[in-house]
Amino acid sequence: MTPRSTPHPTSPGAPAGRSPLRGLTSRGREEAHRVASPLELFFDLCFVVAIAQAGVQLVHAVAEGHTGEGILNYAMIFFAIWWAWMNFTWFASAYDNDDTLYRVVTLVQIAGVLVLAAGVSQAFQAHDFLVVWLGYAIMRLAMVAQWLRAALSTRDAERRVALRYAGGVLLCQVGWLGLLVLPEDARAWVFLVMAVLEMCVPPFAERDRQTSWHPHHISERYGLFTIIVLGESVAAATVAVRSGIDEHDALGELVPIAVGGLLIVFAAWWIYFVVPIHGHLRSNRQAFLWGYGHYLIFASAAAIGAGLEVAVEQAVGKTELSALAASAAVTLPTALYLLTVWALHSRFYKVGIAQQLVLPTAALLVIACTFLNDRAVPAAGAVCALAVAAGTTLTARAARTAGATAPPAGQG
Repeated sequence: MTPRSTPHPTSPGAPAGRSPLRGLTSRGREEAHRVASPLELFFDLCFVVAIAQAGVQLVHAVAEGHTGEGILNYAMIFFAIWWAWMNFTWFASAYDNDDTLYRVVTLVQIAGVLVLAAGVSQAFQAHDFLVVWLGYAIMRLAMVAQWLRAALSTRDAERRVALRYAGGVLLCQVGWLGLLVLPEDARAWVFLVMAVLEMCVPPFAERDRQTSWHPHHISERYGLFTIIVLGESVAAATVAVRSGIDEHDALGELVPIAVGGLLIVFAAWWIYFVVPIHGHLRSNRQAFLWGYGHYLIFASAAAIGAGLEVAVEQAVGKTELSALAASAAVTLPTALYLLTVWALHSRFYKVGIAQQLVLPTAALLVIACTFLNDRAVPAAGAVCALAVAAGTTLTARAARTAGATAPPAGQG
């Protein structure tokens, strides 16, 4: 049984007057003009609320000297947010029929992430994950309901895939109870084991049949979420700089950080969107690696904003952190972002060793900027801007060379 190549007659593109309840069957893989829906955009916006809360608590943890503990808590909470977002995104790409029940269940998932966001401070400060677990459970049980509905609307291999997803998600949700009942020292191991098991559910469920996710729709959804996360980093850094100026009159110390931070975020946007990645997403193997790898892209993009806040606090004397530690809070997530975007995106479209080396070299130079202390952030911003300039120049040169060596029209 293969995915349909034409749009389902009751897809969101159908005429007005359609039934409020329809079968949840797969949409066409080659459906034309497939774009993100307003519901999906609203979904993304609400999820970034939780990301912002995690970033705020990461800033507090690092500024108070609890860096290792803060990073662990951030990784755990960010995984819950990202994984629930990603599961919905791929499900919606294959099955979104935009009927009343689908919308209601999606709104329940949004409510779940808001519950999770409300528990982030307790998780960081009191090591109490009850509210976070409850919010995650709401999102995941809503996802189970979507898969069970898909199973009722389909048959044969497609139904088996839906039932495997529903069963796998339910079992994993039971496993996450370990965060609540096991000793605090075991939480890191519970997280590691359960994260691996969660990521094994999609390959297990789709081992016989691939769901009909839409490559262009998926790449657009990930791109939009990247924009929102980078925007949250800009907003967080802006608030920090404004606070530093208002409370400490430290304009001279903060302008270099603000300029460097903007250059980093602008470059982060540029290098992500410079190539159209949907042409690379042809199989589940490619898509799973690309989709899973975005955990690092999203987490590092959000952490850049948190790092800029830490740098601002250090510059105005609101934290006892050293300049080296504050610099690392910006440069390390920036370098991780550059490397993961290169590994997942850019390297498939680079021609020649010079183009391939631009982003890895820039990542190493950004790390080296850490040791410039107070000048680290503007220096890292300059490196990111130069990486964009170098990549653009090399691409243009390669295009001119290819045009000069191409045979005249009608020949070859």
